[in-house]
Order: sequence, then C-alpha cells, then structure tokens
Amino acid sequence: MISAQSIGVTRGDRKLLDDVAVDLQPGRFTVIIGPNGAGKSTLLKALSGEMRPDVGKIAYHGREIGGYQPVQLARLRAVLPQSVQLSFPFTALEIVRMGAVAQGSRHPTEQARQALSRVGLRGFEAQPYPSLSGGEQQRVQFARALAQVPEPVIDGEPRALFLDEPTASLDLGHQISVLEVARDFAEAGGIVLAILHDLNLAAEFADHLLVLDKGRVVSQGACLETVKDATIGGVYGIAGAVGRLPAEHIPFVLPQARYRPGA
Repeated sequence: MISAQSIGVTRGDRKLLDDVAVDLQPGRFTVIIGPNGAGKSTLLKALSGEMRPDVGKIAYHGREIGGYQPVQLARLRAVLPQSVQLSFPFTALEIVRMGAVAQGSRHPTEQARQALSRVGLRGFEAQPYPSLSGGEQQRVQFARALAQVPEPVIDGEPRALFLDEPTASLDLGHQISVLEVARDFAEAGGIVLAILHDLNLAAEFADHLLVLDKGRVVSQGACLETVKDATIGGVYGIAGAVGRLPAEHIPFVLPQARYRPGA
C-alpha cells in the first residue's frame, strides 16, 4: 500500500495541496478528478516521489518514501507524466527500453517489444519518436511505463502505475484500450493512480475516486458515493449533470448549465 498522511505543498502564498490524505491499495484503480489548478498533478508527483511535500508523510508498504534510493523507487513504480519533451530523435523502441533498463531487466529489448505490443504499437519499434502523432507518442510513453513495471506483483510486493492524463491526445478507442490495460494491472494486484478529465471514463473505470478542489480533498470513495450533483456542481460549476445508467447504475455526467450557488 502507498499511503499519504496530511501532506501539504505551498508555493509562494498558494497552497497547492492542503492536508491531503489518501491510501492507494493493491488491486484498486484510483482516479483523481477535479478542475484545472486543483492540485491533481502536484499530488501525483508527491505520491510518486518526484516532489517532496512541505509537510506530511508518504510511505510505500510501511516505509517512508525518503528511505528509498531512486533506483529502488524505479523498480517499485513507473510514472507517465502529463507531457514529455525530448531533445534527441530516439526511436520508439529506445524510449520504451529505457523503462525496462530502469527496472533492471536482464532482457530490456525484449521487454520493450512486449510493452509496445501491449499498447498496439507492434511494428513501430524503429519509428523516430518525433515522427509519431501525439496519440502514438502518448502510447509509447505508456509502453515505457509498462516496461518499467512489467508485472503488477513481484516477490509478493505490488508495483504501481502513476498516470497523469493517460488518455490525452488519444482517440476514443485508444482511450478505452489504455484504461483497460491499467485496470488489468490493478486487477492482477498492482496499484494504479490516474488523473482523468473525462468524468464518464473516470466513473466507468475507477474503483476509487478522489475529488480535489483548491488543493483539498472534497470527496473520495466509490463512484456512486462521489459522482453526485452536489459534488460536481460545487467543484465544476455545472448543475443537473449527473445521471445513472439503469443497467449497471454507473453514474454519467452530462454538462447542462452553469451552476450558481443559491440560484
């Protein structure tokens, strides 16, 4: 389990995170939702070890994150950032292979090929990364993360995927495909944390939703407990947006109007 207790991050006079607590459980797909500037990416960076919070504690399997060396963290979790800028024309295979090398694979090239195949990019190994479309580049980066944590559980210890807007630049079919791979990773005992802006995808795939606004946790729990008109209206400013699919009782969000408190 990855746990955070009372973490806070302040920049200047602004609290990016304020007294946030969350537990990321093995076998669970956790999704963070919230408006722009809510602190979603900051929370992901703190939980993944990229950023140290100003206050609070973060622990991996009972051990504080500061006790891990970077190479140890690299074998416990992989991160798909919101955007990646590359200065060199690496091939798709070379980029994905970096993830396998970071994991300490004895066969990094084969592991990278397998990861590319998992995201539907078999045959793209020799393609220069800059020549790929935005969606293809996103899937290459996802493959790199998968190559870094190829198994959800190793020696009884769960691995983690941190995904910051993994569906950005993807068409609908590939959005579903990427999230299905992530869900399979969680169902096999791994830990998954993803940031999504599409509330309907979040409601469909998340086992646990974390709603952030202004750096604070507004609500967290199962989708049926968190995706409600009061929560969505208060956070996003839209009223009467939440409905239910009769067959599965999955909530869906259809924006209809601006929300005016007291109106």
